[in-house]
Amino acid sequence: MFDLSLFYHLAIVGLGSVQEYLALHVLLCLIPAFFLAGAIASLFSKESVLKFFGNETPKYISYTIAAISGCLLAVCSCTVLPLFAGIYRRGAGIGPATTFLFSAPAINILAIVYTAKILGYDLGVARAVIAITLSIFIGITMAAIFERHREKKEGIKIFGDDRHAHSAYLFLLLLIILVIPEILTARIPLIVMESCLVLLTIFLSFKWFSNDELRDWMSETWFLVRQITPLLLLGVFFAGIMVELLPANRVVAVVGGTSFVSSSIASVAAALMYFSTLTEVPIISALTELGMGRGPALAMLLAGPALSLPNMIVISRIMGVKKASVYITLVVIVASVAGFIFGLYFV
Repeated sequence: MFDLSLFYHLAIVGLGSVQEYLALHVLLCLIPAFFLAGAIASLFSKESVLKFFGNETPKYISYTIAAISGCLLAVCSCTVLPLFAGIYRRGAGIGPATTFLFSAPAINILAIVYTAKILGYDLGVARAVIAITLSIFIGITMAAIFERHREKKEGIKIFGDDRHAHSAYLFLLLLIILVIPEILTARIPLIVMESCLVLLTIFLSFKWFSNDELRDWMSETWFLVRQITPLLLLGVFFAGIMVELLPANRVVAVVGGTSFVSSSIASVAAALMYFSTLTEVPIISALTELGMGRGPALAMLLAGPALSLPNMIVISRIMGVKKASVYITLVVIVASVAGFIFGLYFV
């Protein structure tokens, strides 16, 4: 028989989690992060980044850009797939293409900022640095297995106009606005500093960018808010319910501690689940409250954005089953190893 009182209790618990989340993280975390991600998506040219995957770009350049471009492109686990398909079919090579495929969703600026704010700066920094490093390893391994020979590349194209310089300065300003609350804890100095930075950002934005560019920025920011916020709040709601229902001793038994088995279980579970953008963070936060180890948490943060069942199907159609199987196996293994080492030596 359906217990209405239990349903009501769980709904109150979930709503309480959402209320707490809104009070703690929206004003000084999500709002600046959305503006930052919107600026990246609208003011940085995708073509300026993706051209580095072309046939005239040396390997050391293409791998480096593939590993870090997710930060500039602000792609999520869904939007990375058409970009990956495009650069792969245009001849980017399996190496840089899979480097981009793994790294881009993991170092999404929203995801990194949110991870650092909610789960701690150690996991936020580790997620970004390790994802970049492992993405290059995965790309080089894929190339070694499936590309026996690749002709020498020549030439390189670089950014060079004022628009990109101004975009970079704006990026730094918005990043400072995000970081300041972690440095200044006193309320009055924080309000004064943040107000000055916000006013400076507004002034320079109108000075540096045209009305059309500003309109695109606001439009992109609003698109991200509409696309992500409902799913994020839903994730927070169910994460609160999960904490209420899951027995802590069961979580500790499965993904607690620092063992390789725990990290492997977390990695495989994340690979099979589907996380909408940012929703992995409140879910992992809830699991850590129940006793999940920091190592398994990192393994889940690395494997989750890179893989999901729908993602695997699409990748298999783009690359073929054999290449996709090797890529999926590599992601699960490197995420497990990274989580194990992080939990063993850096916690």
